[in-house]
Amino acid sequence: MRGRLSMATRKELIEGVGQRYRTSGGKDKPKILEEFVRLTGYHRKHAIRVLNGSSSKPAERRPRERVYDEAVRQALIILWEAADRICSKRLKAAQPLLIVAMERYGHLALDASVRRRLLAMSTATIDRLLESTRREGCAGRRRRGAINSALRKSIPIRTFADWKDVKPGFFEIDFVEHCGGVAEGTFVHSLVLTDVASGWTECVALPAREQTLVIEGFAQVRAELPFPLIGVNGDNDSAFINDTVVEFCRAHDLQFTRSRPYRKNDQAWVEQKNGSVVRRLVGYGRLQGREATAALARLYAVSRLYVNFFQPSFKLSSKIREGSRVTKRYSAPATPCERLLASGCLDEAGAAQLRQLCSNLDPVALLHQIRMAQEELAAFAAMGSAPSQAPGDGHDIDTFVRGLATAWKSGESRPTHRRKTTAPRWWRSRADPFEHTWPTVEQWLQSEPGVSAKELMHRLAAMRPDVYSTTAQLRTLQRRVKAWRTEQAKQLIFGTLRPAELHATANRSAH
Repeated sequence: MRGRLSMATRKELIEGVGQRYRTSGGKDKPKILEEFVRLTGYHRKHAIRVLNGSSSKPAERRPRERVYDEAVRQALIILWEAADRICSKRLKAAQPLLIVAMERYGHLALDASVRRRLLAMSTATIDRLLESTRREGCAGRRRRGAINSALRKSIPIRTFADWKDVKPGFFEIDFVEHCGGVAEGTFVHSLVLTDVASGWTECVALPAREQTLVIEGFAQVRAELPFPLIGVNGDNDSAFINDTVVEFCRAHDLQFTRSRPYRKNDQAWVEQKNGSVVRRLVGYGRLQGREATAALARLYAVSRLYVNFFQPSFKLSSKIREGSRVTKRYSAPATPCERLLASGCLDEAGAAQLRQLCSNLDPVALLHQIRMAQEELAAFAAMGSAPSQAPGDGHDIDTFVRGLATAWKSGESRPTHRRKTTAPRWWRSRADPFEHTWPTVEQWLQSEPGVSAKELMHRLAAMRPDVYSTTAQLRTLQRRVKAWRTEQAKQLIFGTLRPAELHATANRSAH
């Protein structure tokens, strides 16, 4: 019966029956109580307390102390932007490495308490703190197979299940087209190679899909890899299955295998990198010509360091099928460099050289170079030619670092994925209501950092009742107080903040 009674009905029933229950004698009380329990479904002891009026007063809520304040949130946003907006689980794994690297190059100066709370933060808390930031900042026909040939049949087939306990050096290879959705003419291709054991990914820009260019890409990757290339596994593309590529692999003692036709899961490792690395960096625009190929090569020269040294990724550790249910287990997120060092495939000199290279890299500087290269590629995709202005003019590394805290407000940060935006609003629609009293409010905030905007509004209304009310300007004051606290949080991260900058930012947020 209790489930069919609304809250209002229950309150009226408690008020009416309770008064009769309290004024009745000892013989009538049990009957009233049994009737009340039958109607409401309450426990007998709870019904006695309710009818006696002992639980009518609501419990006083004590304010909960805020653990992750605005300083922690601002520092988290900067780390998220510096990590190229990766997911919370990968970001948590990358935070210790990013913080050390950014502080080494002077991009961050975290307070000890902010650092401790950042490193102790769970992935669910990271998602909750970045929810509004992410929301505002991020807004076929089957190909006909070729006829089987003797060469194709001579190449061994390797499926997804065959990659068990493999050591670093075995790569899956694939092509990514940059045709802009129109597969006509000649356009740029990306040759992608992903190491199955460590996730180490190399990308080579090719002006066309051609077998001699493929072996040139193999030679380039072999020269740049910090560990030996042992074997490659490709799909059934004619650019891979030909005498030129097969003879090159035999001459250099490379094991060459292929996947089954129309079974993309056989190459799941490289297919995943096609989206998370190539498409994420380059986008879907059309690139053609030698100049666009050179611009894409410049992007890959920088991104290979950023992705392999500072981008943690998941790795499937087990897959169990029970009937129709499939259970997948993943290892903890780690960078390809960390997995490579943990595998033990490198000798002491090679491991020391790799660690030295990692310690000398600045992730923010690499991301800045990636953004400049993306600006150049975006111009090629939009106009088909190089940009008239050199990419990155007027945007040095210090300006880029200062913009990490507010980059999410501009929406998409990657030039290759950016859409046309409207002109930002810069004018005020009404006069500033706190123009003359803001210095007083700022003194209150400095003396009482934890005071709420509602309390400040009550003080202003009591001080100037002819100008302020407790409700009319409350939302405006809340925005101003939030902007002030945001700038104070930045002071803990970047250092001192000039009062003029603080006042100007607070005024802009009240528009």
